[in-house]
Amino acid sequence: MRHVDFSPLYRSTIGFDRLAQLLDSVGGVDTEATYPPYNIERLGENRYRISMALAGFVEDELKIEVKEQTLTVKGEKKPDAADRHFLHRGIAARSFERRFQLADHVEVSGAALKDGLLDIDLVRNVPERLKPRSIPIGTGTRVAGQIEGSVTSG
Repeated sequence: MRHVDFSPLYRSTIGFDRLAQLLDSVGGVDTEATYPPYNIERLGENRYRISMALAGFVEDELKIEVKEQTLTVKGEKKPDAADRHFLHRGIAARSFERRFQLADHVEVSGAALKDGLLDIDLVRNVPERLKPRSIPIGTGTRVAGQIEGSVTSG
């Protein structure tokens, strides 16, 4: 088990405690379940897609929810008819729950189930106030808020 001490980070930064908690929670990546298999694609500078292989699932057996920067995909497989007898069952038909941590300003823009693949589209919407902006440099003369001395005559 790996343990990282984040106390030096807390001494000189503000607001990064969530990042440290996220790194702590990732911990056991190797022991995480592998079902259902999925891909994460970068489609553009601010666009992403999660594709999950969900053979045999239909829309009403799936639930997608976003709560506090966590995307949760749940699948509740309905029981098969009792009259089916499989000689080999290689297509997994079990319930699952998969969670994805979303970065700040990443939102789900849509989802579609087609040909056994669930595609979840995500977009990063950075507010205008957080985007880089240029600050014009003046010529040295004060325009706004200039204080002028006044001479009073007696």
